[in-house]
Amino acid sequence: MIKLCDTTPSSLEFLLDGHPGYRRTQILDGIYRSHRLPAELTTLPRDLRSLLEGEIQPALTHVAESASDNGETVKWLFALEDGQRIETVLMRYSDRVTVCISTQAGCAMGCSFCATGQGGFGRNLTTAEMLEQIFWAERAAKPRAVTHVVFMGMGEPLANYDRTVAAARRLRSDFGISPRRLTISTVGIIPGIRRLAAEGIPITLAVSLHAANDRLRDELIPMNRRYPISGLMEACSEYVSATSRRVSFEWAMISGVNDRAQDAEELASLAIPLRAHVNLIPLNPTPGYAVIGTAPAEVARFASQLRRLGANATIRDTRGREIAAACGQLSMREAQNQLRLPHRRPNLVDSLPSEH
Repeated sequence: MIKLCDTTPSSLEFLLDGHPGYRRTQILDGIYRSHRLPAELTTLPRDLRSLLEGEIQPALTHVAESASDNGETVKWLFALEDGQRIETVLMRYSDRVTVCISTQAGCAMGCSFCATGQGGFGRNLTTAEMLEQIFWAERAAKPRAVTHVVFMGMGEPLANYDRTVAAARRLRSDFGISPRRLTISTVGIIPGIRRLAAEGIPITLAVSLHAANDRLRDELIPMNRRYPISGLMEACSEYVSATSRRVSFEWAMISGVNDRAQDAEELASLAIPLRAHVNLIPLNPTPGYAVIGTAPAEVARFASQLRRLGANATIRDTRGREIAAACGQLSMREAQNQLRLPHRRPNLVDSLPSEH
């Protein structure tokens, strides 16, 4: 059995024995460029379609779907063959169509404000499972096409390094999406950042920073204890030099925690030398958890202070609050609906909502 996005020229060789060589191109283009299932490839003879339908199967099963923003934002909950669940978000804008994909089922990073991290780690996704998220997003986006892919869904991409990079390479070769329109997010896995810099792929690196001093970042992002800020900034500088690509710092705005004047000064001191872009994130509230995101007016004030200090800062367009669009929220909500279990009562740090 071949998984849908494991379909490659070599995997088709046995199935197409006795068929003309051009059938391989028809199949691959049909899946990756027209985003059709084998049964829908009407350019193929009926008997070949039937054969492919039995031999090539999706790796993901739809569990739940939610839409918001007048249908411009869609989130899916998918089940994997072993019962693990992942989430994918499609966001349509006037000038682009972006899909946010997961690289792991769950996450082991333990970030205190992330719904995915609160759910624990399941396993790494395969490259085919990553790519199939884009396949389904492409079908939903029609007549438009996906233009940008962000590896910012469930999981830490650089903790599943080889498969994530393989997916990034195949996005160009199979789906025709330029690496310059890809973003890989990380909490700051320094060896992974250095490996990615050496790949020769012009991908944008997004660092989930959220604090600009080690004391606070240790509390919010446990991985900082292993890879503190000084080493992380050095790795980011190496990445910029090697790729000539911008690094962005993701900053989830948490009231009274990282939205003070001194936080802006510390953040600017890190961003300016790297010419990094600061992406301020108005938090999507996590259902059942205390809402302590920074108020919109204070987010705007923080952004203005960063700009006055000389940093390049924007406020992320908030999408999908009413559909639990933050990572891990739809999975959490579906589990509660099925099991009817209440959330545990969180402490202050555990109550921080998911970042996206």
